[in-house]
Amino acid sequence: MSAGAAPAVTVVTDSAAALPAEVVEHHGIRVVPLWLSIGDERHRDGEIDLDEVVRRFAEPISTAAPSPGEFATAIAAARRSGPVLVLTVASRMSSSYDSARLGAKLVADEFLGDRAPGATDARDGGPEVAVVDTGTAAGAQAQVVLAAARAASDGAGLATVVAVAEQVAARVRLVATVSDLERLARSGRVPEAARRIGDRLGVRPLFEFRDGRARPLRPAFSAAAARERIVQRCGADSPDGHGSGGRLHATVLHALDPDAAADLVARLEPLHPASCVVGPFSPVMVVHTGRGLAGLAWWWQR
Repeated sequence: MSAGAAPAVTVVTDSAAALPAEVVEHHGIRVVPLWLSIGDERHRDGEIDLDEVVRRFAEPISTAAPSPGEFATAIAAARRSGPVLVLTVASRMSSSYDSARLGAKLVADEFLGDRAPGATDARDGGPEVAVVDTGTAAGAQAQVVLAAARAASDGAGLATVVAVAEQVAARVRLVATVSDLERLARSGRVPEAARRIGDRLGVRPLFEFRDGRARPLRPAFSAAAARERIVQRCGADSPDGHGSGGRLHATVLHALDPDAAADLVARLEPLHPASCVVGPFSPVMVVHTGRGLAGLAWWWQR
């Protein structure tokens, strides 16, 4: 599809996907921002710089999903062109999915999008709406969104685009390293015991985000070693277990650490990725993960 042409199905997502602006524009994706509250201030995701958010970690900080009305506005605008697929951050992590469902109900005369992962009852044709919980976040959510957008650009109908999104959501993985597990433990996404062990040993924490939760992995002894282990896990996840046998699609994410992102991209080169998106973690996500984050999301197309 040429740049600027409207796909038959429009893909809508929330800003937890942390997609770079140029990627959003190229694929015609509509993004509904989450909300970030710092002290008495309230900002849409992306309205405040990430470095300022990190500087203000000592202040009370919270995040919130877009309202149903905000989703309804985005869906209504997208429906002027035809069917709409809304892909949200994991429902275990945010109420974004519930807000999107309610927003779709506000727009649609007959709402066909009350969906859970694995549902396959959407029908092609007509200005329909489907809402899917990706079960993940950040770069992994971005990979689900991009796969759906590519299918839409190829002219697939709503049922097919939904099926693609669900297939990728079931395959995609996200592994990242952070400076420490303090904020993940504070948010309840990793056990407090894991944080204490990491602090005591002075190692570089690694975690995998799956099913809406962060699962601690065996830590590394340096940031470089952590990044190497991330790429090794990606290669081992390939169809042949040796970094080949399929087409690799990846997202490299970082929080104020472009050098770490560049290092991950270089380490990925031997795996010959078919596509690779590089972008910063969104401020809303960094509130939950903390400083010094660098990570990789991937899935292998068989």
